[in-house]
This record gives sequence, structure tokens and C-alpha cells, in this order.
Amino acid sequence: MDTSLITTSTGLDGYKVVKHLGVVRGITVRSRSVVGNFAGGIQSLFGGRLSVYVELCENAREEAYHLLIQHAQAIGANAIIGMRYDANEVMQGITEVLAYGTAVVVEKVAE
Repeated sequence: MDTSLITTSTGLDGYKVVKHLGVVRGITVRSRSVVGNFAGGIQSLFGGRLSVYVELCENAREEAYHLLIQHAQAIGANAIIGMRYDANEVMQGITEVLAYGTAVVVEKVAE
């Protein structure tokens, strides 16, 4: 699947949705390590951007995104519309990140 055919909107410019395949998702659960918590704690003492936590969040979102794409490909989609992220703390220090959207089959519209 071409990752440019993933959008948060309900359609893709230049394409026509010919089949809706349903909701697809990618989910990951991540925890902060003791070392990560220590480094983040030190960074928080000085204020500003907490790069340790930014990296953790980016990695979790990227993993969920790639799992979303795999799920869509497995059911025959060539695009995803209405893509969103959600995150919940499962328990202290353990976070679930969910990427979800609607898997569709699209065709390029003749110009």
C-alpha cells in the first residue's frame, strides 16, 4: 500500500472509493524503562522539550501506524481513510497507542 493513500479525511483527491472493507487498526502497548524514566526526570528538572518521552511516543505511533497498514493490506485495501490515533494509559507507565481508520479500495479518477 502506498502510504500517501492514507488520509484523515473521508476521501482522497483524485480517487474514487469503490469498496469499503471496514475498520482496520494497529495497536501497540509500550512502557517506559527505568533508565528512560530517570533520563526523563532529569530533563524535566530543566524544563522544555522532554526528548526521551518524545522519542517513546514517536516510536509507539510509528509502530501502530505500520501495524495499521499491515492490517489493511491483509484484507485487500489499497487505501485508508478517516485515519486517527488514540492513546490510553493501561496502568501507570504503560500506554496503549491505537491507529485506526477505514480500509477501502480506491481507483484513480480519469482526468
